[in-house]
Amino acid sequence: MTMLTPVGEHELLLLWIQLVVLLVTARSLGLLAQRFRQPRVVGELAAGVIVGPSIAGRLFPDLVGWLFPGDAVQSALLLSVAWLGILLLLLVTGFETDLDLLRRLGRPVVGLSLGSLVIPLAMGFGLGWIMPASLWGPGADRLSFAAFIAVALSISALPVIAKIMTEMGLMRRNVGQLTIAAGMINDLVGWMLLGVVVGLFSAGTVEVRGLLITLGSVVVFLALGLTVGQRIVDQVLRRARSADGFASALTATIAVMLVLGAITQAMGVEAVLGALVAGVVLGRSRYQRHDVRRSVEVLSSSIFAPIFFATAGLYVDFAVLFTAEGALWALVVLAVATVAKLVGSFAGGRLSGLTNMESLAAGIGLNARGAMEIVLATIGLSLGALNDASYAMIVLLAVATSMGAPPALRPVLRRLHTAPEESERLAREELLGQALIAGATSALLPTRGGLNSEVAAGVLDALLQPSASVTVLTVRERSAPSADPFAELDGVFAALRGRTVERRAVVGDDASARILEEAALGHRVLTLGLNDDFIGSHQLSEPVQRVIADSPVPLLLVRRGEHLRDSADMLGAPFRRVLLGVTGTRPGLAAEEVAFRLTGRYAARLLAVHVVTRGGDDAGLTPAVQRQIARVRESAGAFGTSGVFQARRAPMAADELLRSAEEWEADTIVVGATVRPVDGRPFLGHGTEWLFEHARQTVIGVVFPPSDEER
Repeated sequence: MTMLTPVGEHELLLLWIQLVVLLVTARSLGLLAQRFRQPRVVGELAAGVIVGPSIAGRLFPDLVGWLFPGDAVQSALLLSVAWLGILLLLLVTGFETDLDLLRRLGRPVVGLSLGSLVIPLAMGFGLGWIMPASLWGPGADRLSFAAFIAVALSISALPVIAKIMTEMGLMRRNVGQLTIAAGMINDLVGWMLLGVVVGLFSAGTVEVRGLLITLGSVVVFLALGLTVGQRIVDQVLRRARSADGFASALTATIAVMLVLGAITQAMGVEAVLGALVAGVVLGRSRYQRHDVRRSVEVLSSSIFAPIFFATAGLYVDFAVLFTAEGALWALVVLAVATVAKLVGSFAGGRLSGLTNMESLAAGIGLNARGAMEIVLATIGLSLGALNDASYAMIVLLAVATSMGAPPALRPVLRRLHTAPEESERLAREELLGQALIAGATSALLPTRGGLNSEVAAGVLDALLQPSASVTVLTVRERSAPSADPFAELDGVFAALRGRTVERRAVVGDDASARILEEAALGHRVLTLGLNDDFIGSHQLSEPVQRVIADSPVPLLLVRRGEHLRDSADMLGAPFRRVLLGVTGTRPGLAAEEVAFRLTGRYAARLLAVHVVTRGGDDAGLTPAVQRQIARVRESAGAFGTSGVFQARRAPMAADELLRSAEEWEADTIVVGATVRPVDGRPFLGHGTEWLFEHARQTVIGVVFPPSDEER
């Protein structure tokens, strides 16, 4: 029976002290870097150089020798924590990776990747060929040494690039996404080429079969991970949310990262690829909790990532470069590596249609080698490809390029102009990011069919962003005869055509409980099509009342108007003249989003009416009312629509809205409301329920649960 060998008390004591020293130093220097308008990663990288043998080791050799002894056990303990930091950093990077955007930017990704690989490989091989034998490792000859230097100059550090792009606010920019994608390809190709170089040293030949197997396994992994893996992860997160909420969801997130990292490590590719893919599929899942994602980001940026970056400078002593030959060749390696990446990235970017500044910014970002280069240098030292001097040169290259990238990027960014298409995308993302329900990534539509559900589906389709998914849920009682649960829902699916739709059919005698369970699994909005005979909430069925009363997310309550008589009326332009009741409350702001999206989707006309029930004789001219109308007009413009914006004074807001709708011949009324329990039933407010009861128009109520203060 194999037993784990316990780690000694001394090793554990050193590990805790090492972590404290690295974390405190890295965080302190990171905050100091921020004060000088530099990303935190600059200070975090400097921490390892300062506390390591290069600086502190010269001043306090005995102390540094005791704290960082460099033996196998101690190094393994510290590097395990550092590698966990790498995986978490790549997981967070995957959260921000936009596959749809990369697909649209396909040509620049390919051009940038090729340019940033081919030219550094060629220049690196040439540099390695002419470097003196005094820099070769004990197991190297001219060919194998040149091949290793070529790989060393071609690789980029995806974790460092990701940190730089995030801290400089570039992650959602086209250039940020392009640089991340090119960095990922650089790393993949670099590590596979390293396998070729390892074959040169171990067998003296290139193992083509092994290289092809590794390449094929990467392609299969990416294809399965983003398709089948996405569905598996969705189910894992769904079950986690159904269990005990946050704790299970966090466990599932970290477990997925570790599993995919282990798979890619077993394939012969670094675990960082698995962590990145894990972040992509977890970030795309509608079952991912926002608080879990935020917790992982905080855990990475505040603890594990600083420790990871600080370890970069620990295991090298730059004193070996304090000779004429060492200093000269160190500068040559740094210069050639920097120029090769810049020239290659610039050429690839320009040939694929990027601007000069975009190409230059991507080249500077890809120049950051970081700890990936240090890992590669360590492998080279263990293979005998490098000696102490050439090893120090590669580590210096890693640290210098990573620390130099952020300050070099700043002047380029000041001259980097945003294209109109990118500006529009960024503005749209910012708008949807601040939206209350229009930015929802998933929605739930419980239904058994009927025209009201079809109308609700049409409203939902107009409201949500194109990438959002809709789950159509039907609940069948246990005693009901078995039949196709979706047989009566063709009109609903037709209204959602072109959108990702998940069909869920469940069996249960408590329909409201099943609906509420599903609503709690990551959906951002719940939509109900109400019956035609709606007259106050007391006429609703018991399950519908429970859903309205206990919904954990905002609701869209939709009751069709007289102008929609059958499914055919939903095929053209079902909403032509939309009246919006303006209130300025949180539900009212969400109602504005619905009205603006409806008018934009169906090219409808908009009338926004702010009814003032209290105030002076001429309430429409008061500064407060004018500001409200100006705000609504500006908000409509942000959503790309316009209309007529009015303020009216009346004793009852609902009466005035209905009168305005009749006068203006509106076919749709949109209002916001907060649900409250009154006499054992959900109460939406007298005005909202009165509109649902009396209006001939389609009525859309955007209903929010009460806030903690309102409960």
